[in-house]
Amino acid sequence: MQGVRLTRRRLVLSVVFVIAVVAFMYLGLPKLVGLGATWRRLTQGNGWWLGAAGVLEVISFGGYIALFRAVFVHGAQRIGWAASYQITLAGLVATRLFAAGGAGGIALTVWALRRAGMDARTVASKMVAFNVILYAVYMGSLVIGGLGLYFGVFDGPGPFAITVVPAIFGGAVIVVVLAVSLLPGDAEKLVARGSARTSHPHLTAILVRLATVPAAAATGIRTALGLIRGRDPSLLGALGSWGFDIATLWACFHAFGASPPIAVIVTAYFVGWLANLLPLPGGVGGVEGGMIGAFSALGVGVDSAIVAVLAYRAFSFWAPMLPGGVAYLQLRKTVSNWRDTDEHDAVPIAETPSYT
Repeated sequence: MQGVRLTRRRLVLSVVFVIAVVAFMYLGLPKLVGLGATWRRLTQGNGWWLGAAGVLEVISFGGYIALFRAVFVHGAQRIGWAASYQITLAGLVATRLFAAGGAGGIALTVWALRRAGMDARTVASKMVAFNVILYAVYMGSLVIGGLGLYFGVFDGPGPFAITVVPAIFGGAVIVVVLAVSLLPGDAEKLVARGSARTSHPHLTAILVRLATVPAAAATGIRTALGLIRGRDPSLLGALGSWGFDIATLWACFHAFGASPPIAVIVTAYFVGWLANLLPLPGGVGGVEGGMIGAFSALGVGVDSAIVAVLAYRAFSFWAPMLPGGVAYLQLRKTVSNWRDTDEHDAVPIAETPSYT
């Protein structure tokens, strides 16, 4: 976890930032946009629908764990269901507090897998494969949902900026990923051989180092494609993770008496999540604003969007924080037990091959 050290100072700053954003989003925002009754509406949602939202979010997390095990755990007997739960849920907390775009969760996951005995190259390949499979659903949904709304295939309005532009982005990402998969896995060796005759060894070293990034990415992408061709049903956890999380948002709309078309909910959800790329812990504040703005652009009332999105984020973002903190402490104990076992018994860890 070189880039995400859990220092006391960073933890305090992150917590202070999160508390400030919470106060603004849940107390200040409704008054700022002239919706003083929004806070009261948040406390008056339908209990059955809100209960269903909570259950759906738990199922969503179960799908995430299933995908994690499908990609990382085959052959790694040390990582059981308990450890899988600890790594994934603790990763959520790291993502929330320590980086944007999921970097905190990635760093913690890499740290745990390395402590489990996986070599660095295998971890890198599998991490790329995991994110390729997970975000293939994301990019595909941007394309299908955006174009479907714009051309009238799905029920709902289709403004160009909220439908076609994200669809172009999603399609471009898919094309780039598939193009990178065509790169050879030993691109750094080819670059080294091609640069061997130059009189600038420092330049050669830099080029070789740069080539390792696309080479590792290509290997990970091919690993993902190989896993998909293997048709492991656990890979459906990617669909379940996104799908049930969206269903949580859908249930929150119904809890407050609104029912936008499904295609509108899906498109606004994914467009809003693009704000997770902002340099904010877990995208907090940005994701809420992005979703509310996307819903407004797609014809959903601002008051309904605010209460539904804030309720959804309470389930998806805030509710896992406490159990995620507990999972992190449990994970530290699990890793300590692994280390003690290695020192005394030298238990070997089997690895699954990458698809190169």
